[in-house]
Amino acid sequence: MSFPLVSIAVVNSVLFGVYSNVLLALTAMSHQERRTQLPSYTHVFIAGCTGGVIQTFFLAPFDLIKVRLQNQTEPRVQPGGPQPRYRGPVHCAATIFREEGPRGLFRGAWALMLRDTPTLGLYFVTYEGFCHQNTPHGQNPSSATVLVAGGFAGIASWVAATPLDVIKSRMQMDGLRRREYQGVLDCVVSSFRQEGLRVFFRGLTINSARGFPVNAVTFLSYEYLLHSWG
Repeated sequence: MSFPLVSIAVVNSVLFGVYSNVLLALTAMSHQERRTQLPSYTHVFIAGCTGGVIQTFFLAPFDLIKVRLQNQTEPRVQPGGPQPRYRGPVHCAATIFREEGPRGLFRGAWALMLRDTPTLGLYFVTYEGFCHQNTPHGQNPSSATVLVAGGFAGIASWVAATPLDVIKSRMQMDGLRRREYQGVLDCVVSSFRQEGLRVFFRGLTINSARGFPVNAVTFLSYEYLLHSWG
């Protein structure tokens, strides 16, 4: 848990920073001005997608290490017993780099980019649209509106992201013992043949349940910081 807590700050700062600056470049409107006149959903979607692309380069190594550590099922080390494959995030990163090279740290990055690019476009469109529809003209959205909008944005993004999240996780675990997939498309086809269509929605319920509170708090923090420093 310690590793995701540290890395999420870096990844979210990149995502929201890119989103805000791309939207500013597209609309020439400040955040406060966008509250009185909502930018087109096309601009919001493009800014969100751009944030998704840039975020991938920072998120991919962090996410790979997190998935590898979460899937490490060896019991806690006993005196005289075998050591686990990874003894922590730094050891995990060093082991992947030594055994798989620099490219190994970006295993599954294409699937991650395919997952996050359109998904984050939808994420911000859902958030901005909900806030606009439920806020009196010319006013800032209330904290309750921001929380609900962020929560629904989180659910919408995970509904769209879960199929490729399954593929991304399988690609990241591939190569741990032996190479099973030749690429993203091969992973999709193999997973479908072996487990059917339902495999692509594995984890949707827990992702959505987690996505509401996490993204509600994320957007509330985002709005508070913009309002405080704007």
